[in-house]
Amino acid sequence: MPLRPAFTICLVTAIGACAQFPDLDSALSDSAANAAYPDLLPVEDLNARVDEPRIAPETATGIEARVASLRARAARLRGTVIDSPTRARMSKGVTES
Repeated sequence: MPLRPAFTICLVTAIGACAQFPDLDSALSDSAANAAYPDLLPVEDLNARVDEPRIAPETATGIEARVASLRARAARLRGTVIDSPTRARMSKGVTES
């Protein structure tokens, strides 16, 4: 009896493998298929086209506040999860058994 589920799984997999593969080339238009490859440009030329980042003083203040908040949260998460009296009680229960 344990062979029946394995046989069923193999049969379903084999039937699924016989499915028609979708024709992906038909999704591409003729103009796109015949288009020339784009020119490769040096990174320096691309960087020259990008404007300098504009961060307002208010944005920097908001980011600094968020960083401080995240650091405080990380410090709280580094603390112990179990307080000292509970840890002592747990240790006592383990050693007395």
